[in-house]
Amino acid sequence: MEPQRDPRGALVRPYAVTRGRTEPLQNIALEAVLSCNFTQSAEARFAGHDKYRIATVCEGRAQSLAEIAAYTRMPLGVTRVLVADMVAEGLLTLHTAAPATGFQERMNLLGRVLSGLREL
Repeated sequence: MEPQRDPRGALVRPYAVTRGRTEPLQNIALEAVLSCNFTQSAEARFAGHDKYRIATVCEGRAQSLAEIAAYTRMPLGVTRVLVADMVAEGLLTLHTAAPATGFQERMNLLGRVLSGLREL
């Protein structure tokens, strides 16, 4: 999937996209997997341009929060706030990548993800 270019360019500041918010409604890990079905994507059309872009990236193929930020070319903090809003609004489905465990288990998971990315 090729990243979509934002026709607005750098004219819109990140804080304007999130209405000045810097903290998400819920903490979503970088490796958390999100998906969007056809109905959710159709509803996202009316939620705003940026949320619709996120929905189209996730429609038909689950993506991690980090991948969503990369494909939409939005800053990670902005993406995190918008994705958390979309999960709360029912526009995205959050799939837990790993059970809620301690720090070491999460670091092991991230290490495995990094190794897999390097092999690509």
